[in-house]
Amino acid sequence: MRWTVLRRAAISFLLGALAVMAGARTRPHYGGTLRVEVEGDALTAPDAVARRLIFDGLTRIGADGDVEPGLAERWEAQNGDHRWEFRLRAGVHFSDGTALTASAVEGALAAACGAGCPWTAVHAVGTAVIFTGDAPMPNLPALLAGGAYLVQRDGSIQANGVSLEGPYVGTGGFAIDGFANGVLTLGANDSCWEGRPFLDGVVIAGHKAVRDQWLDLSVGRADLVEVPPEQLRQAREQRLTVVESGPVELLGLSILETGALAAPQLRAAIALAVDRGALGNVIFQKQGEVTGSLLPQRVTGYAFLFPAERDLKKAAEVRGGLTAPPLLLSAESGAAMQLAAQRLALNLREAGLNVQVAPTGRQGRGELALVRIRLNGAGPAAELEGLMRAAGSAPPVMEKTPAGLYRVEREFLERHTLTPLLYLPRAFAVGARVRDLRLAPDGTPLLDGVSLEDAP
Repeated sequence: MRWTVLRRAAISFLLGALAVMAGARTRPHYGGTLRVEVEGDALTAPDAVARRLIFDGLTRIGADGDVEPGLAERWEAQNGDHRWEFRLRAGVHFSDGTALTASAVEGALAAACGAGCPWTAVHAVGTAVIFTGDAPMPNLPALLAGGAYLVQRDGSIQANGVSLEGPYVGTGGFAIDGFANGVLTLGANDSCWEGRPFLDGVVIAGHKAVRDQWLDLSVGRADLVEVPPEQLRQAREQRLTVVESGPVELLGLSILETGALAAPQLRAAIALAVDRGALGNVIFQKQGEVTGSLLPQRVTGYAFLFPAERDLKKAAEVRGGLTAPPLLLSAESGAAMQLAAQRLALNLREAGLNVQVAPTGRQGRGELALVRIRLNGAGPAAELEGLMRAAGSAPPVMEKTPAGLYRVEREFLERHTLTPLLYLPRAFAVGARVRDLRLAPDGTPLLDGVSLEDAP
């Protein structure tokens, strides 16, 4: 009897010790530097990985797609959505100690988008930022969560003996400590309004080929690297630890409606001639979602109503006897984008159009351009308006019902200035010491909550 009691006590003690050890392993540690490598620019692009570490927006999109407070703690619409008032959160400071004011927000947002803003005017009134529009702005809170509208303040940052002049001061969890040879060094912002991040710093090396990123990850020189959609299968075969989003990025063909392609019949013929299936199956290795719709099926439920099949016969009928001069198709650098552009050019030549692909690095764009447009994870109306704005169309989306949204999207697509092709996921591979990596609704890695297993 005594032995049984002692044995039970020993087992209870052992289980308690294991629970404590497990808790210690799972509890986030403060400290350490996360090493990140990316193929593109680390800072300046609206969706660059560093931007949401340094800057905040007035609003943000939560995991459930709802608009949540950011630098603004509350907001309200007035005058039939023609006027919005955003009240700033009290006690927020930029990383250099300067207080966040409504005037600072006004200046940052006025400079962010110029004449292409979703609003007509923005003004600072006390602790409020007031937006007014000639047309209603029902989706403004969700649009303000986009990467283009993060609040930045002009300031000179001395980094590695170089003065960085520009709007590089923010209110986020990290601030710029240095920049040299394409490597951006960030340090934790101890006075961040949301609290100090777990990491002491983040080092982001930009313009690194994916092959080099994966090599650095394998030998421990990097902790987080990119996995392009077309290489997801390869990453899994190599047993990389991959964190993947849903379909968050639209690959589309942007078509100018002026000059050589002013005739709508030519633009319609181009839309009918593209072979989405070949792009998805061959170039993107079945990791994308073929679409004829601006928004994915999971967002609207009606994407299947937009045809995505190639129809060369109908393309010829629509074009009739119209001819076009030689056309130029531009695409961003990167092997997959260039291969996709070559495939599309071949499709269009088979439809009787003389299309050449612009060399990598060519300035400007052609009459045709292969583009990527990121969703921000908001509701369907805001997503649709954001995509249309990114494509150069600026009318507000007033509809909220599926039938109304379908009508707005159909009317836009019938102009044939943007032909949807594929929806692609965003993915990253992480090293063994990285813990608690999550992706935002737009696929951006949320590094503020990341910690390192071996942090002191």
